[in-house]
Amino acid sequence: MENEKQLRDYLLNKIEQDNPIQLEKVDRYINLLKIFYKLDENIKEHGTMVETVNASQTFLKANPAVAEKNKINGSLLAIEKSFGFNKEQDEVIIRRDLL
Repeated sequence: MENEKQLRDYLLNKIEQDNPIQLEKVDRYINLLKIFYKLDENIKEHGTMVETVNASQTFLKANPAVAEKNKINGSLLAIEKSFGFNKEQDEVIIRRDLL
């Protein structure tokens, strides 16, 4: 994840840094993001559908990484919500940084 330091610094500047719960949330958020992007690599390598061989049968099924990615996305959103940041202000800052 190429912007990990920037994201970590941003989050640390937005929280109460003497609050161990908030610090733990930042660590969990960054860890989940790393896993999220590793799942992306798996999906790029194997595709959204994977071939499964069972004895003489061969069939396609959904790549389990897609479902896991969706679960992690839900966890990321829950952590974001639990920070209690001002959503409108954050969206303006993010859009400005992307320009």
